[in-house]
Order: sequence, then C-alpha cells, then structure tokens
Amino acid sequence: MNEEFVKSLYKTVIDENIELYKGLFETTNPTGLTDEYFEEALGLYQSLNKEHKEVFFKVIEQTIIDTVSNILGVIDGSSTLLGSALEPRLLLDSKDTEGKLQDCFLEFIEENELNK
Repeated sequence: MNEEFVKSLYKTVIDENIELYKGLFETTNPTGLTDEYFEEALGLYQSLNKEHKEVFFKVIEQTIIDTVSNILGVIDGSSTLLGSALEPRLLLDSKDTEGKLQDCFLEFIEENELNK
C-alpha cells in the first residue's frame, strides 16, 4: 500500500510539476509579465544553453524530491517539526503507514534513478 501511494505521489507531485514548469519556462512570453520573481526566473532560464537548462530542471526536480521526503519524514515521525510537539500520522485506507513512507519514497527514487 505504501508503495502504491509513493508511486502516485511521485507521478503527481514530481513528474506532473516538472512538466508544468518545463511548459511554463518554454512557452511563456516575457513581454508583459507582472510577476517580478517569475520574470527574473524566466530571464535566467532563457540565458542558459540547452545543457544548463537540463541541469536547471534537475535542480527543480531534486528540490521537489527533497521537500516531499522531508514532509514524509515529519509524517513518519523520523523528522520533527521545529517548535512543535505535535506528532502527525497518516493513514492510508484506515491503515497505519508504520512510519515507513519516507524510506519507501527514497527507495522508489533510488530505483527510478537507476532505471533512467
């Protein structure tokens, strides 16, 4: 069950968002942008050569992976929230995830990287 959740999480949060970001950076016209941050990010992206653009998306992907992993660690209890005594817990189909979501997620990432 954890494996199915982790695979779906990866597809939804990482794969879909990377494709969204690629689409935004590849197709957005910089003329008339009102978001200063995105305008700067788009300018940076457009200044990169093809190889560096690939690295740019790898950095974004790794950032998303690290963030998801950290959140799963908090849910699992292997990481703590600063300044909070709360102990979150996630149930999947009313079953305890046994504190293994972060490990399962990182194993999936490792296997996925080996298969690329």
